[in-house]
Amino acid sequence: MLLHLKRIFPTIDYLLFGLMLLSLVSCRSDTSVDTIADQASEYVGSGTCITCHSAEYEDWIQSDHFAAMQPANDSTVLGDFDNVTFMADGVTNKFFRKGEKYFINTQGEDGLNHDYEIAYTFGVYPLQQYLIAFPGGRFQTTRASWDSREDRWFHQYTDQEIDHSDWLHWTGASQNWNTMCASCHSTDLQKNYMVESDSFATVWNEVNVSCESCHGPGSAHIAFVNSAAYGKGERLVNSGLAYGRDTTAQRQINACASCHARKSDISPDIVRSDELMDNLIPQVLSNEFYFADGQIREEDYVYGSFIQSKMFQNNVRCTNCHNPHSGKVKAEGNALCLNCHTSNYNTSAHHFHAPESEGAQCVNCHMVARTYMGNDHRRDHSFRVPRPDQSVKFGTPNACTNCHQEKTDSWASQTVSEWYGPNRRYHFSDDLIPGSLQDSTSEGHLLNLLSETLQPAIARATAAYYLGQVPSMNSISELILATADSMALVRYQAIRALENFPPELWRYKVSAGLSDQVRAVRIAAGDLYHRLSPESIPAEAKEAYTLADEENLDFLEYQTDFSVGNVMMADYELQEGNYENAIRYYLRGLQKDSLMNYARLNLATVYSIVGRNAEALKMLHQAVQIDPLNDRIYYNLGLLQYELNDADAAMVSFQKAVDLKSLNPGVYYNYGLLLQQEKKFKAAEAIYLKGIQLDPQGVNLNYALALFYLEQDKWTEAVKHGQLLKTMDPANPDFEMLFQQLGL
Repeated sequence: MLLHLKRIFPTIDYLLFGLMLLSLVSCRSDTSVDTIADQASEYVGSGTCITCHSAEYEDWIQSDHFAAMQPANDSTVLGDFDNVTFMADGVTNKFFRKGEKYFINTQGEDGLNHDYEIAYTFGVYPLQQYLIAFPGGRFQTTRASWDSREDRWFHQYTDQEIDHSDWLHWTGASQNWNTMCASCHSTDLQKNYMVESDSFATVWNEVNVSCESCHGPGSAHIAFVNSAAYGKGERLVNSGLAYGRDTTAQRQINACASCHARKSDISPDIVRSDELMDNLIPQVLSNEFYFADGQIREEDYVYGSFIQSKMFQNNVRCTNCHNPHSGKVKAEGNALCLNCHTSNYNTSAHHFHAPESEGAQCVNCHMVARTYMGNDHRRDHSFRVPRPDQSVKFGTPNACTNCHQEKTDSWASQTVSEWYGPNRRYHFSDDLIPGSLQDSTSEGHLLNLLSETLQPAIARATAAYYLGQVPSMNSISELILATADSMALVRYQAIRALENFPPELWRYKVSAGLSDQVRAVRIAAGDLYHRLSPESIPAEAKEAYTLADEENLDFLEYQTDFSVGNVMMADYELQEGNYENAIRYYLRGLQKDSLMNYARLNLATVYSIVGRNAEALKMLHQAVQIDPLNDRIYYNLGLLQYELNDADAAMVSFQKAVDLKSLNPGVYYNYGLLLQQEKKFKAAEAIYLKGIQLDPQGVNLNYALALFYLEQDKWTEAVKHGQLLKTMDPANPDFEMLFQQLGL
């Protein structure tokens, strides 16, 4: 009979190993501290730590980290496998045993049910998933999961039938353990993806999240405490560990962020530094993953919310609230907050709720929870003050109506004003929200936030990200300045944003990024300059570019087990002119995620370049079917239709992009040219002017309008746009004849 317990952990006998270690510690070596510091540390296993750190070890073996991944056996499996049937969302799942092995019968990648053996448990609380081995070294995580809070089977995607061909199906790329999960559930995991065979040879040092996951390899630490120098009182930074007891706040958050962040890993080769972005690239607060004000929406795994908080800005660490070894909070309820905050915050005069009620709990106002993976309730670590006034104006959520669901945001905003007065203290979201709207007022808000150096780096970096979508000279000027910002995340996003601007505006001004001290920034700069032809790269930057390009290529190759990684690699090959390689990678990306329209748009471009226009047209029509409200698809479709001499279809596509309120000046430039060519002069003028409203200093639009007005004998208007061109690009030989005609 299977026992259903919240936690059952295997007993580990380290007695013999501990005795060996004691004998080692008693024998001091003559190795110097300098020699130890110069040695590359190696992994030694968590069993090595128990002798000297028994209390921490006992905390750890009761933690979720310890149970992050385990071989499936009677001690680790929590789910009911006693011939139980569970039906959910159109799929029948049966859980059973054969001897000591555990199995699930469920829908496979062919749409039919099969028996699958459980290889590993994955996680423990509040849910436990199960890993199943597939060909090619793949492991897949089941969607049918065990709710260890309620002791029941459940389906994470309730009321959502997922087709077996969908990338969200448990056999698909989104649930592939090697790519999506492994590096944060095991110690020293090496993914070892082989792109040509689309297979893995993944290995780890320890199956779960062990001591060295956070502290780094331990051999130098062991050598140090065994040395005569240690006995004499000499000391080594962090005692030979990457992260030790007396480390900096920044290095502590780096240790946690390596797993508790929504991010991209750069390389399997770890750089031990105080700069997080030597090893990973965190997601900024874009409205793709966060609400417009920076509150959590999709899974952010804490880091992205915490570093935007006043807590982080005031040097609060994870370990101020959490026991780092057990993972548990250090006190329950408001007592945890009162470790730092004064008691007047725990009164009705502050929170205006009955003492000890739900409304009086600090976390319910300042750390609103959202549910992920079906039953995992996670709190927002941005510790923000509720802003129902922003909810009224912009539709962002707030803690007040999160609880008082029968009330309106207007009621909450008015109540807060009555309690605390009509004015709210400035928060970066006052600029970030309107900046995210990408309308005529956005640029000013984004420029203000980017320049506010006292605001959180992740918020300022998000402003840089959005400015990349605002095509103006003000935007590019500030982005160029931001490439020299003191914060690596801001520099990185500023360089990425420049990809959307003409190279002649930045190529001589941001090459310092190619030799930036931070690896992620060098990679971004290498990727930016890769768009240029070799002869266009400034001579003084060529050597730095070569090195940055190598780092960028290594990064891209490391991402090719992801669908988006294949698309990034395809973009690189497209820029190189390796069209067949680009096609191959785009198709691989679509094979892993059939809904990724970005790949279709660029694949259509490559097909067009190599003369396979029918395939290009088919690809864009597929994209429209998947995302009929995407203006960029209609723009690309219009360009291709025009190239195929189908002007009528091109005008329909361009007009659709305009109707969808495209912010791309190219839409209005090309559509205007086509209308002018078709002698629809009034319509052409209106479209050009819409484009100018979006990008008043746009070179192409001003050139087109100057010529248009010249042909229409509207001299004053032609001169106005010609003068703008003369100011912006006076030496451009393409404009010389126009300048002569206008007497400029």
